Formats: sequence, structure tokens, C-alpha cells
Amino acid sequence: MSNKIFPSCEAALEGVVFDGMTVMSGGFGLSGNPENLIQALKDNGVKGLTVISNNCGADGFGLWMLLNNGQIRKMISSYVGENKLFEQLYLSGELELELNPQGTLAERIRAGGAGIPAFYTATGVGTVVGDGKPIEEFEGRRYLRETWLRADLSIVKAWKADPAGNLMFRKTARNFNPVMATAGKVTIVEVEEIVEAGALEADSIHTPGIYVDRIVQGRGYEKRIEKLTTRSRETV
Repeated sequence: MSNKIFPSCEAALEGVVFDGMTVMSGGFGLSGNPENLIQALKDNGVKGLTVISNNCGADGFGLWMLLNNGQIRKMISSYVGENKLFEQLYLSGELELELNPQGTLAERIRAGGAGIPAFYTATGVGTVVGDGKPIEEFEGRRYLRETWLRADLSIVKAWKADPAGNLMFRKTARNFNPVMATAGKVTIVEVEEIVEAGALEADSIHTPGIYVDRIVQGRGYEKRIEKLTTRSRETV
């Protein structure tokens, strides 16, 4: 087994980053964002990116930083709300958008990792989602043909990894991260903790190390949430 552990995000990105590349970035909202790798991509200055991600961060955080820095050419996403910069760039024609129903996005990524070039779904039939896509009928119901998604690079955030790249995700940070790990030509994972070989129980591993090319120890996670709503507890 070659050494998959790299000393920094900058070192992990070396040799795999180029202008015009397609990048998958894990996360859902701000949960499970590969914060350190996103910052390293920003510092690298790579441009003309097509980014596949559920959303594009939030004001001042996550993928928003790449958007604000003019590095993203196109987003393939399922949720684009509450991001004023995204709205501004899209409406001005400076940003391309391919909008997907969320389940379709997840399945397109899973298909890319599984080597399935196309599949059928009823979601989006008769809407703008289906414009220009082949439609076939099965057992009296119409279905769209959707195609796989694959990337030059997948950046993923995990909770724990061992030196072989076996991964565990924590709670909702699991989201898009495991499927994206399978669908990149190169997959780089930042983790909160790197453990010794054999420390992870086999039944607890969410992503096998065969999908992981490079590992880096992440630092300084803010683990923000978009909104926090509280109310006073009623007295009885």
C-alpha cells in the first residue's frame, strides 16, 4: 500500500488541479463541507471550474469563497437558495447552472461511481428538468433518461480515516460525501482524525479505502449551520 497521507491540503492537491476541471465537493448545506480543501483550492487560484455539489455554500463560507473569487464557471446543484452572490452571478449570465432534483443529483453521482452511464427516473417529467432529455414509457408511465456524473477530482470530508483510506462519516456529515468519493478520478479526503490501521471496525466503515487516493488531516473546523432558531422554554 502506497502512502496516502499527505502533510497538507496544498500538497494533496499538487499535480491533480488544472483550469477547466470538474470538481465534486461533498456536503449538504454547511454540514460535511471539506472546508480546508476548499480554502486550498481558493489559494491555488485554479479557474474555470465546473463544481458538482448539493449547494454552493453560504455567504462568506464554503464554496461561496470560490464563487466570490471568480473561480467557478458552472454549478451542477440541487439547491441554490439563500446565496445572494449565486443569484447575482446567475442572473447576470456570469455563472452557468444545471439544476437537478436532489434525488436525481444523488443518483447521477452514484451512477458515475458505479459505472452506470444512464438511468431512468419519473422525477422531472413534464417540467423544465426534462427539457431536451429522452423520454421512454415503462408499464404505462413516462420516465426521463438521466446520465451519470463523474469528476476529475472529488473533495470529501470524513470523520475518521485509517492509513488505507477506509472512512467513517459522522451523522449528517455523511450526506453526499460517500457517493462523491466513488465518482472522482482522484479522491482527496480531509478528516478530523487519522487512526491506526485496524482501529476501525470493519462493519463501521462507510467508504472502503479503494476509492480514496489521498488523505489529509483537517484543522480548525467551524461546523457552522445556516440558521439557528430558538425559543424560550414554556414554564408549566
